[in-house]
Amino acid sequence: MTATVHPLRDKREPSLEPIISLTAPAMNSVNTVILDRMQSKVPLIPELAGHLIAGGGKRMRPMLTLASAALLDYPGARHHKLAAAVEFIHTATLLHDDVVDGSDMRRGKRAANLIWGNPASVLVGDFLFSRAFELMVEDGSLKVLRILSHASAVIAEGEVDQLTAQRQVETSEEHYLAIINAKTAELFAAACRISPVVAEAGEEAEEALESYGRNLGIAFQLVDDAIDYSSDEATMGKDRGDDFRDGKVTLPVILAHARGTAEDRSFWKAAMLGERTSDQDLVHATSLINSTGALADTMERARHYGRRAIDALAMFPTGRSKAALTEAVEFAVARAY
Repeated sequence: MTATVHPLRDKREPSLEPIISLTAPAMNSVNTVILDRMQSKVPLIPELAGHLIAGGGKRMRPMLTLASAALLDYPGARHHKLAAAVEFIHTATLLHDDVVDGSDMRRGKRAANLIWGNPASVLVGDFLFSRAFELMVEDGSLKVLRILSHASAVIAEGEVDQLTAQRQVETSEEHYLAIINAKTAELFAAACRISPVVAEAGEEAEEALESYGRNLGIAFQLVDDAIDYSSDEATMGKDRGDDFRDGKVTLPVILAHARGTAEDRSFWKAAMLGERTSDQDLVHATSLINSTGALADTMERARHYGRRAIDALAMFPTGRSKAALTEAVEFAVARAY
């Protein structure tokens, strides 16, 4: 059975255009901060950082910070530097991830570590983390610092947890959801929560926007997991089947393994151990993921978390900002299709 993905509500094809348009003026200020703070007297640092930062990413996480502020009618500018800090944290994790994963592509371009080497990628990632913390300290809010520093620690824990689960095909769905909650959803949640903090909107708004970001982040990662077995390099910005060849036990694999025959489970174990990684093996893996309904059910779970994200916005008034945040969820769920 092949997965058929429908938008969360009937309408035109979902797009990021509403949130891009909503945040465009503020994003110009954020990009100015990013370009300024990635500079260094050491030329390799802005060269390597710029390769990824200017590499076509959607700036989804800082956009969420800006859109959350717009939802609250926040009139200030503190969130511009904080959105830049969020992007630096994200970029640093990508640089480190590419070293760990050994992937050949990132955002449709050659991975930075293949051009400049692993040591340089790790160290520039460390530089960007440091810049992020400088921006947090400049803001002066201990609460914001606590939210973003905690998120950074949780992300690192999630990445280590994923590393220890790598090639462990018996990983449970519950454990896997805990991993992606940490490594992906935590930064989405933090990016959304810091805006009501600077807007002094209150605890209820903070919790609602954190819930929105966290559920969106989980849905976002589940879709990423699905499209590794259902899409192409142009859609993903990475090599098709990277997760499969890297032995990443993602939800489609967990479900297909659990539902498969003894022969299927033997295949999955060998594949995750790196013994079955040919193009033909990837085709077989994709066939098993489709035939067991694992791809369709992964997408259904993504839609579930997407609906939870949209529900979290219920307390906020209807308007352009809420509509943009809602459509961002729909885009995240349907983006590969």
